[in-house]
Amino acid sequence: MIYFDTAYIAKCYLDEPGASFVQSLAEEADGLCSCEIARTELFATVHRHYREGRITRTQLREVFALFEGEEQDGVWLWLPVTSALIQAACDTIRALRVGVFVRAADALHLQCAKEHGHVELFTNDRHVIAAARHFGLTARNVIP
Repeated sequence: MIYFDTAYIAKCYLDEPGASFVQSLAEEADGLCSCEIARTELFATVHRHYREGRITRTQLREVFALFEGEEQDGVWLWLPVTSALIQAACDTIRALRVGVFVRAADALHLQCAKEHGHVELFTNDRHVIAAARHFGLTARNVIP
């Protein structure tokens, strides 16, 4: 089971740079998981592509239908956002040095991966990659 953040989940459904590398990794994996917040982040990402004219309304509906179908088929294991997870993320952020940049949703992804026994997560998000070590994780990017 491998952990994808939303940047990588989006590449499973949208024609973005590096998508083919991420899709190959996903196909080879023995399971895919992420923090449940990624569901909302993905919908917002897909809608942003629609709003910016990168996909049509028909494509928007197709992406949502494909994603929801794969959810029903068990492609994605969603790890819950709990009060304990939020508190642990807050505690980690509280202890960060002054120069460390971390966004709230990224902290939830990182803490979630850690709390569910992952030692690495997959992303191409430079901020997640930089913050991962502060959560005791390694961030891997398969996109050259």
